[in-house]
Amino acid sequence: MNYFIVTYAIYLLVSISLTVWVAKVLFNNGRIFLVDIFHGNVPLADSVNRLLLVGFYLINIGYISLALKESGLITDARIVVEVLSFKLGRIILILGGMHFINLTIFFKLRNRAQQVNQ
Repeated sequence: MNYFIVTYAIYLLVSISLTVWVAKVLFNNGRIFLVDIFHGNVPLADSVNRLLLVGFYLINIGYISLALKESGLITDARIVVEVLSFKLGRIILILGGMHFINLTIFFKLRNRAQQVNQ
């Protein structure tokens, strides 16, 4: 059994699945902020939301691809779990960080849009 292939397959499956799930949550729940920021201009808000989604996918899947390589030896199932926990933990932290960056940007844009309206 080639433990590298098993590790890579599990890593790609889980990390890309997590990325898609987080992207869907951000896409669906970020829309209302964008509609508010763009003063009810729904087509513009939806367009920006789709562009943000594409950027999110490109950044995360690009990083996932770059982080795929494992240079250490993977000789048994224990090491597979250890390598996966490190790699997936790093992906989860990055996704969480990007989530908070998105929230910060949305709130700043929303505050700026509300100040313009006053």
